Amino acid sequence: MRLFILVLTLLFGWLQYTLWFGKNGVSDYYTIESDIEAQQLVNTKLQARNSEMYAEIDDLKQGLDAIEERARHELGMLKEGETFYRIVGEENQ
Repeated sequence: MRLFILVLTLLFGWLQYTLWFGKNGVSDYYTIESDIEAQQLVNTKLQARNSEMYAEIDDLKQGLDAIEERARHELGMLKEGETFYRIVGEENQ
């Protein structure tokens, strides 16, 4: 009977050790849980960025105003008949 109790105690101890410290144990669970939370934050930011990009794509597909604005600011283009004036300030010497 003592041998049986000893075997059960050792088995219980081994099971507790694997539960708390073994592979896929409680410590791994908490690590993975924090990784999931961090990834969900990243996903939320990426979804917001994607929504902005989809809105910009729709705007570019539907209206010429957005295309004109991008051409003016990014490419420095002018409409026909417009004159471009550059005002140069004094440089500090």
